[in-house]
Amino acid sequence: MTAEPHAQSEVQSEADLQAELEAQVAGSSFYAAMRLMPKPQRAAMFAIYKFCRLVDDIADDGTRARPARAVALDQWRADLDALYAGKPAGRAAFLAPSVAAFGLRKADFLAVIDGMDMDVATDIRAPDLKALDLYCDRVASAVGRLSTRVFGMDDEPGRQLAYQLGHALQLTNILRDIDEDAAIGRLYLPRELLLKAGISSDDPASVIADARIDSACRDLAVAALKHFAAADDLMRTKPRGHLLAPRLMAAVYGAILRQMLAEGWAPPRRRVRIGKPRLLWIVARCCLLG
Repeated sequence: MTAEPHAQSEVQSEADLQAELEAQVAGSSFYAAMRLMPKPQRAAMFAIYKFCRLVDDIADDGTRARPARAVALDQWRADLDALYAGKPAGRAAFLAPSVAAFGLRKADFLAVIDGMDMDVATDIRAPDLKALDLYCDRVASAVGRLSTRVFGMDDEPGRQLAYQLGHALQLTNILRDIDEDAAIGRLYLPRELLLKAGISSDDPASVIADARIDSACRDLAVAALKHFAAADDLMRTKPRGHLLAPRLMAAVYGAILRQMLAEGWAPPRRRVRIGKPRLLWIVARCCLLG
């Protein structure tokens, strides 16, 4: 995550924000996945993404004090309460069509906000595995639970896929964004794995400069691979729903994780990216395999 003034989002017109969001995701695996969906599902996924972007901007807004950001998140909670009560919903009003069409649950939107609140309350530094699991569930698997509703999945397989794939994607993001997160004072690598690697510090700058970080990252990558495998096993059972988008996300992020494993995490690192030709190949392969 990167620090970005939320105030800019608050004064933007709806059209300007839409254009900015489309430009931001254009060429990404998320955008490729959206483009493959039927129009109603695509609109709902974009609404979910927009919500996540807006509350994430609050969490990452380095220009405002923590109490002010906490109040801003509480205002989103109030707007969601109003939306689900059938009252004027303020900034959350754009979610109404998707909530009505796909039965999106308030609890999942609130869980995303709770995840952002974890970043607002304090800069996360070397959380224990239990806290990291909770964070991943809120900022990633909760989004997955919203998404699987849009995909038309039944509740239980949808919940399982959201948990496994959400954790796989978030752990991959953590492993890819180590340097960017450290630059804003955050360190999401779990304490237990750092200690196992011989690193007792939770100072982001010190940890990312330590060559032993590679060992901790590889252990976390193993956990991510297990989540990817569990998600793949579930999708191979062909549960009901439109699964091309999650298959594509799993394929792209799995490729990123494998590339990071090949390169390692010892400093200096580079941020691994999937180039457009490779992304197009992955999209084509996912389409052919169904």
